[in-house]
Parts: sequence; structure tokens; C-alpha cells
Amino acid sequence: MSVRVRFAPSPTGMMHIGNARTALITWLYARSKRGHFLLRIDDTDLERSKQEYEDAIEEGLKWLGMGWDEKARQRDRLDYYAVKIEQLKASGRLYPCYETAEELELKRKSQLARKLPPIYDREALKLTEDQKKAYEAQGRKPHWRFKMNHAPIKWNDEVRGPVHFEGGDMSDPVLIREDGSPLYHLCSVIDDIDYKITHVVRGEDHVTNTAMHVQMFEALGATPPGFAHLPLLSDAQGGKLSKRLGALNLRELRDDEGLEAMAVVSLMARLGTSDPIEPFTDIKDVIANFDISKFGRGTPKFDQEELNRLNAKILHHTSYASIKPRLAEIGLADLDEAFWDVVRPNLEKLSDAKEWWRVANGPVQPVIEDAAFIAEAAKLLPETPWTRETWSQWVEAVKAQTGRKGKLLFMPLRQALTGMDHGPELADLLLLIGPEKAKQRLAA
Repeated sequence: MSVRVRFAPSPTGMMHIGNARTALITWLYARSKRGHFLLRIDDTDLERSKQEYEDAIEEGLKWLGMGWDEKARQRDRLDYYAVKIEQLKASGRLYPCYETAEELELKRKSQLARKLPPIYDREALKLTEDQKKAYEAQGRKPHWRFKMNHAPIKWNDEVRGPVHFEGGDMSDPVLIREDGSPLYHLCSVIDDIDYKITHVVRGEDHVTNTAMHVQMFEALGATPPGFAHLPLLSDAQGGKLSKRLGALNLRELRDDEGLEAMAVVSLMARLGTSDPIEPFTDIKDVIANFDISKFGRGTPKFDQEELNRLNAKILHHTSYASIKPRLAEIGLADLDEAFWDVVRPNLEKLSDAKEWWRVANGPVQPVIEDAAFIAEAAKLLPETPWTRETWSQWVEAVKAQTGRKGKLLFMPLRQALTGMDHGPELADLLLLIGPEKAKQRLAA
């Protein structure tokens, strides 16, 4: 059987890190099995759905390297949903209810006060046609509930293992609002059937929804797909993600945080699995090593510092050929391969390359605490042309002349040349700075 999966975001906000993780794992599942990946925009909430959010979803997926084989929008399928809704009404699985929100809340409170589960009592099923007409004459419009069968609901989850619910313990869900618009649950099931989805990957907060969906599949004459419910992310301490991290979206990660797409992919593809988290520079390697059975039920901890560390490691292993097309975007079109190879071991983010470009080319404010020492060192600068051995020749001469060694020798020279107390190997950086600028800085 060919694997067919879908990622189904609602365009009611920016795609955050949790959505991105679900999208990535779903996509990797498809690609690892040479399957079909559907991007389905769940936009039946016409009031809250925005084109700008849909555009941001596509932009985020493309940034992470995830293409799709097919795209669909739910708002284009409302007529098709209407046909299936009539089918469920005719079979008695959808039934009209006339209670107001206030009446339902009173029922719920009464059940809880009697220590009963707040399950809908199905009073609407007892209504006569005359009672229904009387409600409608009052101006009430019905919402429609799905009648759950009081039978066991079971599936073998690819992450959670065997899952079991009892239909009798579940409240009949509302599937159609009073204004006649269908809710997510029904549209999702209809689409999964129509697009022949074989596996659904989603967060564990949807487990109860899945139990309802299983019966909806069956009511529409379809076999439910396979399911994989992923644990939700926590923060680094194991608690609930803070509002900021929980809402951290892909555009912020790319533009504000300046992170590499493969850092996000590397972390999200392994977080919560039995495999070690490691930096990948090619998404093909992530696909080749993907296995959804490695995801456990434990809560994975999202640590942005770990994401930053992965980002640095990925840059340290990124070739000049790979990074060259992006250098112009950050104003470094003239940065050549020799420069890249010198500075990349010191980068945490690509934008850091601009700082080292400035250090090499100026302007720089030298840090000189011992002017006499620096003046003496300046006199000992080797003649041109300079090579990579120039640095070692110079420090040996300064050491012999001044008696300094170790940090007392190297640090003042670094600070005078770069204005900083850290950075690339000075044997390489000195060549990038060049004789003229080096002399000027030492003379400052």
C-alpha cells in the first residue's frame, strides 16, 4: 500500500515550532517510505483564516526544505461536505439539537455537582417534530451532533501502542454549528477519506478526537487510517512551554533569530526519539535515518540553546559552495572561500560573518593597554609578502625581544589587531587583515 499523509494547518496564525515539528515528522514519514505528502489548508473558519498566514505556512515549509505533492483548501470543498453531511443525517448519525449555550452549561454544572461525567444526555433525540418546529418558531436554529456508538474503539498507535476508548464514555460531539457551517472534525474525516490518506500524524492532544474520528470514518463507510500521536513539547525544565517559546514561529527563527533551516530540521527530527541529536547539513540524510517507531511517549524538552548549538555546528561544516548564494543577502557578496574557511569555525549564526568581515576590513577600534609593548611589537613585524608562517615568525621575534610568552604575549596582540579578545586563528586572520591595516592598528 502506497503511503499517503497530510499536514493540515489552519491559517489563523503564524506556524509555530510545534506545528513545524508535526509537519516535519509527517513529511519525513512520507519521504522515508516514498509516499505522497498533501498540504491541506483547513480554512473552514472563514472569519479567522487569513491569506497572509497561508502564505507564511508555505514559506515556512519551503524554508525547511519540505515540498508537497499536492495542495488542497477546505473552503473550496464546502459543497462536497454538504453532500456527505446529508448522508450522515439520513443514516441517523447526525441529529439536531436546540439547547442554547446557557442551557448546556447548566446541564454540565448539574452533572458535575452530582459527580457525573459531563456527557451530553441526548435529550434532543427525544424531541418530536412538533417540538422541533416550536423551537424553530422561537428563532432557534439547531446545532448538529454526531451520535457515537456505545462500542469499543481501538487502534494500534505507531507511537503510543494499543489505544482503547469506550464510545459510551464519550459525549456526542457537535459537528455542525447553528449557522450551518461544519466543524474541523467532520471536514477532516471527509477529506482524509476522499484523498485516500493512509496515516495521520498529529499531537497527543488529539487522541480523544481521534477516537471520535474513528467512528466517523466507519459511519461514512471507510476504514480509518493508521495513527501516530506525538507527545507535545515542553520547555527545557520539563514544564509547559512559555507563551513566547510556545508561539515561536518559523519566520522569527529565520529572520529574528537568524537560524539555519537545517538546525531546526536536525533538532525536530530527533527530539523525542532514541537517536542522538546531531547536526545534519543535508535533509536527504535525515530522511535516510528516519523511523517513526523511535519516537517515545516521554515528553520531549525543547531547549533553544540546543538549537543554537546545532546551528553553530552546522555552519562549521557548511562548505563555501553551499553558503555562497546567501552571502549577498547579508551584504557579503565579496566574501571569498579563503575568508569563509577562516571564520566559519567561529560562527554561531551566519550574520556573525559580518562582524569578522568588519574585523578584517575595518573600521576597528584597537584595544591597547600597554602601548610600549605594542610599539615594540610593531617594529618587529616581518617584511612582506606575508604567508601563514608570518604570525609564528612575528610572535617568536616579539617573545625573544620582550621575554613575554603565553597569554601575556598573544592577547595584547590580538586586542590591538582586532579590538577583540577572541576569534579565528591569528595565523589566518593576520593574512585577512593585511600588512597596511595591521601597521595602522598597532600604531593606534
